[in-house]
Amino acid sequence: MFEYFKGLVAAVRPDYVVVDVGGVGYRLLVANPYVYHEGSEATVYAQQIIRENEQSLYGFVDAEQKRLFNLLLSVTGIGPKSALAILANVDGAGLAKAIAANDVTFLTHFPGIGKKTASQIILDLQGKIETKVDLFTPETTDGAAPSGKLDDAIAALTALGFTEREVKKIEPKLLAQDLDSTEEYLRAGLKLLTKH
Repeated sequence: MFEYFKGLVAAVRPDYVVVDVGGVGYRLLVANPYVYHEGSEATVYAQQIIRENEQSLYGFVDAEQKRLFNLLLSVTGIGPKSALAILANVDGAGLAKAIAANDVTFLTHFPGIGKKTASQIILDLQGKIETKVDLFTPETTDGAAPSGKLDDAIAALTALGFTEREVKKIEPKLLAQDLDSTEEYLRAGLKLLTKH
């Protein structure tokens, strides 16, 4: 129903952004909310999912990321939350390479993905994702970082489905890095949580 929303980013939260389009605020669940910055203009590609008792809008940095989300949803055992957790991985080419190489271990590092589902992802998506495209690079970022950038990144990792225990385990490693923005902390956290 919706292709994209273009407007002012009114709010950035650990698992969603609000885009104000002509005075109407649309809440979009996103993989990495910190690629967007409050008060800036943005185009967020959208996918609406209607279920028995809920309607949700999912947001993406570009049409290619949206396409991958829909491909992931076509896999038996993958729901929107798992698909977003996979999309939050900063290395889209790495995901494509893992699928091409039948790397079940890499895929099981994402929340909610066991060996059976990882094997199903490989079976269903092999040859459908190009390895040379980095699907997760945002179109625009600026140097502005919200206060509590590490806390925001930790909240985002938890919202993506990683357990509190997993996140607490990597928190000291993130603290030692002294990064400049929430997005950098989120990327570093994802690398630590998904490495094999």
